[in-house]
Amino acid sequence: QVRLVESGGGLVQPGGSLRLSCAASGTIFNLNARGWYRQAPGKQRELVARIFRGGSTFYADSVKGRFTISTDNAKNTYLQMNSLKVEDTAVYYCNIERPSDVYWGQGTQVTVSS
Repeated sequence: QVRLVESGGGLVQPGGSLRLSCAASGTIFNLNARGWYRQAPGKQRELVARIFRGGSTFYADSVKGRFTISTDNAKNTYLQMNSLKVEDTAVYYCNIERPSDVYWGQGTQVTVSS
């Protein structure tokens, strides 16, 4: 059984930074990709960033140049968020994608406000 737990969310002023972490437990192997998504109130969940098996990355246009996705081993995924904007406020979810299934965490709230 795979379990993902996000952490690192919180309240930050515009222009500030946060680093989100996603810790995976269980058997993690044969991943196609890891990702971060977010869902703002009244909106659909949207892709923020993905990192693929070979290490290549993809970012939504809205966060390109400000956010960085990374991993340090088979278990952890990170999202470094700089120059945060009010419109980045959302619940952030991590996921892992295998050929046959996808796992999601429960989410961590990020609020950008002055």
